[in-house]
Amino acid sequence: MAQSQELSEVIRLHRKAAKLSRVQLAEQAGVGKTVIYDIEKGKETVQLDTLRKILKVLNIKIVLTSPWMENLTSIGNEKVQSICESGRGWNLDRINQR
Repeated sequence: MAQSQELSEVIRLHRKAAKLSRVQLAEQAGVGKTVIYDIEKGKETVQLDTLRKILKVLNIKIVLTSPWMENLTSIGNEKVQSICESGRGWNLDRINQR
């Protein structure tokens, strides 16, 4: 739950910094306005595609990391290297585009 609250706070702060209302963000992301409200209130069940649309509008990237991915990157796994950004993790946007 703490992670969803952190993400909701990041989204809210970025929206406000961009001087967007919830309605404006929803329109630009192509999602319903209640989704923005729900996410900012810490709702834990949001479709990944919906979240990606919102993050894209706000220019926020999520990077996934794990010891396993770091190990594969270090031994030269080409598929992992093509997905990773500078060996720091997997960019969520690039994973879903494959």
